[in-house]
Amino acid sequence: MTTTHDTQTDIQDRAILVSLVTDKIKRTGIDPELSLQELVQLAETAGVEVLDVLRQNKETPDSKWFIGKGKVEELRMAADGFGANTAIFDQELSGAQVRNLEEALDLKIIDRTQLILDIFAGRAKTREGIIQVELAQLSYLLPRLSGQGKNLSRLGGGIGTRGPGESKLETDRRHIRNRIDELKRQLDEVVKTRELHRERRRKSGAVQVALVGYTNAGKSTLLKQLTDADVYIENQLFATLDPTSRVLQLPSGKEVVLTDTVGFIQNLPHDLVASFRATLEEVNEANLVLHVVDASSPMREEQMEVVQAILTDLGAAGKPQITLFNKSDICQPEQLEMLPAGPEHLKISAFNPEDLTLIREIIEDSLAGDTLTFRIPGDRGDLSSLLYRVGEVLEQQYDENDVLYNVRLNKEDYEKWGYKLAEFVVQE
Repeated sequence: MTTTHDTQTDIQDRAILVSLVTDKIKRTGIDPELSLQELVQLAETAGVEVLDVLRQNKETPDSKWFIGKGKVEELRMAADGFGANTAIFDQELSGAQVRNLEEALDLKIIDRTQLILDIFAGRAKTREGIIQVELAQLSYLLPRLSGQGKNLSRLGGGIGTRGPGESKLETDRRHIRNRIDELKRQLDEVVKTRELHRERRRKSGAVQVALVGYTNAGKSTLLKQLTDADVYIENQLFATLDPTSRVLQLPSGKEVVLTDTVGFIQNLPHDLVASFRATLEEVNEANLVLHVVDASSPMREEQMEVVQAILTDLGAAGKPQITLFNKSDICQPEQLEMLPAGPEHLKISAFNPEDLTLIREIIEDSLAGDTLTFRIPGDRGDLSSLLYRVGEVLEQQYDENDVLYNVRLNKEDYEKWGYKLAEFVVQE
């Protein structure tokens, strides 16, 4: 993979960005300008200096060059004029297309997927994250191996350089397949461990709330402000990659687990989604989803649609959800006026203490179910303890040998344990 982090020995990537808008892209509803804007941000996040942008509209991609032959010549001239050493394409290229473009332009050729994978590789810190990124990189590389420069596709020459009937390319493929199998085995172990943790949380009755949203919407900032979590925060795409869970205390004193997930983006690479599926599926375990939106973004609506599409793909679209329109402090008045209002749509700033208090209250109200009264025999301490597990005890009164509890229930907990209490409910 391309490394774009600056060191004394690195030559900084100076790039021209290329976007091809085909009829197929138009039919999918993907916004090419939003995608191109993101490509600029991705490139800058990876430490690339963006020199120019080239666009082309074409019915279908060129099988040899991806863009048209005339546009290849235009790209070559632009690269010479600006002194570029890299071309970054906003769509995915085949191995053959990469090879053809490299030979024609004498430039490093990168596509959107490779750029995102490179950023992820620099951001992964946990063992699981590192495994997931390498697996995604190799899964991306394997079908394109013949296009990754001349060295990989050259036959071995001379004594000791050729395997028994294998070319270097075949050896590389076998090595990558073996490494993919090993990474999948390691990831399966991590997934099993994660599932054990999930099961432990289920049995303990831990309530989970997941932060989801477009990358750079402010999820990590919100996690830090709500829980004092020590997380990396920066105004750039994919500033944090590994999911972070922290305990959040609600106004009643009840504690829930708040988890920050990896940010979504338009055209998130398939290999990346597949490799990170175990992490992303933490959302499926959540009792409540907080969808954090950058209210100041001119592409707000499109970004929200991308998030909902990925939640649907993960099977989490039906989860109870609250939308937090973040960054209201930097919005124009007309931007705020256009936002929907109500208990499920909050206009907030992660830096406003009053808004943080409101979020905690809304989370508590959303997780709370009905308020019921239970008559528990005085000698049934086990049921009294259970009431404190399934909700918030608002009041208790003694009536001869019984205790009357007025309880605001937690929906999820009561669904699990309520059957033990059903016969003790006081009918109004």
